[in-house]
Amino acid sequence: MSAIQSNAAKPSGIPWLIIIAGSLIAVMTFGPRSAMGLFQLPLLQDKGWDRTTFSMAIALQNLFWGIGQPFFGAIADKYGTWRVLLMSAILYASGLVLMAWSTTPGMLYIGGGLLVGLGIASGSFGTILSAFARNVSAENRTFVFGIGTAAGSAGMFVFSPISLELIKHYGWSDALVYLGIAMAIVPLLAIPLRGNSSSGLISEAQYKQSMGEALREALGHRSYVLLTTGFFVCGFQLAFITAHFPAYLNDIGIDAKYAVLALALIGFFNVIGSLASGVISQRYSKPKFLAYLYIGRSVLVAAFLLLPQTGASVIVFAIVMGLMWLSTVPPTNALVAIMFGTRYLAMLGGIVFFSHQVGSFLGVWLGGYLYDHLGSYNPVWWLSVVLGILAAIVHWPIEERQADRPTLQPAE
Repeated sequence: MSAIQSNAAKPSGIPWLIIIAGSLIAVMTFGPRSAMGLFQLPLLQDKGWDRTTFSMAIALQNLFWGIGQPFFGAIADKYGTWRVLLMSAILYASGLVLMAWSTTPGMLYIGGGLLVGLGIASGSFGTILSAFARNVSAENRTFVFGIGTAAGSAGMFVFSPISLELIKHYGWSDALVYLGIAMAIVPLLAIPLRGNSSSGLISEAQYKQSMGEALREALGHRSYVLLTTGFFVCGFQLAFITAHFPAYLNDIGIDAKYAVLALALIGFFNVIGSLASGVISQRYSKPKFLAYLYIGRSVLVAAFLLLPQTGASVIVFAIVMGLMWLSTVPPTNALVAIMFGTRYLAMLGGIVFFSHQVGSFLGVWLGGYLYDHLGSYNPVWWLSVVLGILAAIVHWPIEERQADRPTLQPAE
C-alpha cells in the first residue's frame, strides 16, 4: 500500500469548523501586512525618511516571513498548530506596536521588519494549510487550500479600507496600534486547529523519516527544486505591487482613492481567483496551470505599462491581477503534498515559501532603491515581466506525482 494512501476510511465531508477557523486566522494575519503600502507616504512624511528606508523595513518583513516559516512549520508539525498561532499573535502585535512607536529606522526595521515578519511566518498559509491537509481527504485537499488562500485574499479586501479609515481618523501610528490589538483574537480562533502532524482525521501510512531526512529528500527532488525556484517570482511580483503600487499611482498623478480601490479590488477578486484555482488545479495539471498564471501576469503588467494609464486602467489591472494574485498558492502546496505527503507539509511547504519571500525581499527593496536612484519604478515593473516568463518555463517540466522512495519503509 502506498505511503500516501489512507489506512482508514476517509471521511467524505469537510470539517467546516476547522476550515472556517483557519480561514478567519488567514484574514487576520494576511490583512494588515497587505495594507502596508497605505502607511508608506504618511509615515515617511512624518518621519522625514526616504522610500528606501520604508522599503527596507517591508523587505525585511518579507524576508523574515520566509526565513521563519520553515521553522515555525517544523514546530507546528511536532508540537502543534495552536502553540505556533499563539506565538504569531504575540509577535505580530508586538511588531505593529513597535513599528508605530519607531523613532529611528532601526526600530522600524525591528518592529515592521523582524517581528511582523515572524508573526506572519508563524500564522500564515504554511501553518494553516498544513492543519487543513491533515483533516481533509486528498480529493478535497486542493479545494480547501483554495478556501484558505481566498480567506487571506479577503483579508486584503477587508483591511485596506479599514486601515485607510484608521489612518484618516487616528493617524498612521495609532492605526498600527489598533491593528496590533486586533491580533489578540488569533489564539481564540486557533483552538479548533490544535494538533500536530500525528493528529487529524486523515490517517496516512507514514514513512520512517526524521525531519532532516525529509528535508534532504525534498532538496534532492528535481520537481520540488523547480517548484521552489519558480515561487521566487511570485513573491517578487506581489510584494513589489503591495508595497509600492499606492506610491506609484501617486507619482503618475492618479488620485489616491484609486490606490485604495485597487488594493481592495485585488483582494476581492483574489477571493474568486483563489477559489477557482482550488477547483481548477484539483482537476487539471497543476504545473501547467501555474505556468499559465505566470505568463498571464507578465502579459498583464506589460499591457498596463504600455497602454494609457488612467483610473479605469488601474481598476482593470487590479481586477485581473486579483484573479491571479494568490492563485499560485493552492496548486503549489498541493504539489508538495502529492510529492511527499502531509507529515512534514508545514516544513517543506515553508521551504518553498522561503524562496517566495526571498523574491518578496528583492521586489520591495529593489523598488525603493531604484526609485531613489533613478526616480522611476519602471525598471522593476519590466523585470517582473521577464521573471514571470522565466517562472512559466521553470514550472512546465514539474512532475505531478509522488516521490519515488524505494529505500524507505512505511512506519508501523
